[in-house]
Amino acid sequence: MYQALLHATKYSLNQMKERICGRRNAPKLVLKPFFEVDVHLEGDVCNLKPSLEEVQSAINRAASHVLKSTKRVQNWNQKDIPEDQREPFYDWIAKDKEIVKVILLLTGSIQGTKNNVKKFLESFEKYNWLWKQKIDESLKRFNSKNPMLEDFENKLKEFVQFEDEINHIDNYHKIGALNLKSESVKLGLTRWIGMWKSAFSKDLHKKAKTHLESLTDDIKQIRLKIEKPVKDIDSLGSVMYALEEIRKKESEIELQFRPVSEMYSLLETYIHDVIENPSLSRQTHCRT
Repeated sequence: MYQALLHATKYSLNQMKERICGRRNAPKLVLKPFFEVDVHLEGDVCNLKPSLEEVQSAINRAASHVLKSTKRVQNWNQKDIPEDQREPFYDWIAKDKEIVKVILLLTGSIQGTKNNVKKFLESFEKYNWLWKQKIDESLKRFNSKNPMLEDFENKLKEFVQFEDEINHIDNYHKIGALNLKSESVKLGLTRWIGMWKSAFSKDLHKKAKTHLESLTDDIKQIRLKIEKPVKDIDSLGSVMYALEEIRKKESEIELQFRPVSEMYSLLETYIHDVIENPSLSRQTHCRT
């Protein structure tokens, strides 16, 4: 009975060891992940849920339960001894050198993966500028250099490239007995990128809107002069003067509308929920 129970206990613990630590002479690549762990971005820190400590604690509890299960099995030769005084097989099995060795190995099984896990988490440090740099201050420095439309386009392209790079990060990364899920941290990084892209796009949209409103006001003023009722020679002269002014400014207005239209086209390319539409300005221009 003792030998059968000892063999069963060794077998159970060794199975745990192989799943968590791998076989002694087998390549590490054949080890199938035993735990699935989420990688989260909380504030400015990447961490695991559950943590490595919690994973190790679960392994320790499992090994302990396997070993302690032998406390309920007693030697049949103790039938004449009161039950509360009978010695369980646990007292003998827990002293077995091979079992002690496996238990010690299991209680430190995650230690060997800590460095690799740390390196994996550090791989996300390349994106720490997202939260270490303040968006408002960065935008202010950017505008202090009087950026051209091309500068805005390059900045938005840069954000999109980061988005693509993050999307191409594998959703699962295997390290020893751990299967690290990257979906959550990727989502967190994408949200940060979205905030940066939104801030620069809104700033460009604000500039485009200001230019458009200024042009629209100029066109309204000219239209008022044209639509002024002709009552006499003087008023006719005012209308003729307004028409002459339009002819002189026509090419100028066209040139002024072009950058506004280009701004909105750029916004439509990178941000799909643009409020204003450059086609409205072109229609206003044509009607005038």
